Amino acid sequence: MNNEAMEILLVEDNPNDVELTLHTLQKHNLANRIHVVRDGEEALDYIFGARDSGRRAAGAPKVVLLDLKLPKVNGLEVLRRIKSDPRTKTIPVVVLTSSREEQDVVKSYDLGVNSYIVKPVDFESFAEAVKQLGLYWLLLNHAAKH
Repeated sequence: MNNEAMEILLVEDNPNDVELTLHTLQKHNLANRIHVVRDGEEALDYIFGARDSGRRAAGAPKVVLLDLKLPKVNGLEVLRRIKSDPRTKTIPVVVLTSSREEQDVVKSYDLGVNSYIVKPVDFESFAEAVKQLGLYWLLLNHAAKH
């Protein structure tokens, strides 16, 4: 593994899912830096630096874990904006949501999502899914340089 700091942008409004995701990633040493935003507007501000470019001094996140059901700006719109901008389209985006609606799955892939994962309802399954996500996207996937 290289020494470059890993960064995850977690876009999630459910405090329990945030806590569990952070705990799992940290427990397995899968990320040095994790930034959490609670709605789609915050996510876009973070990624595109609309309000406070100083907080993004280290560059774009290595991966975005994105819930779909978000306040202010929904996850599909966040995904559309990320994947339609040449500066950010190569950032891997993983939808991590409770939505099993086929239209959400189809729309996510149409917009360029890298992976669509339905959140398991029980603690152990969710923790394992987050662990596997981190292992793949942060350690195994070879991403384009931004």
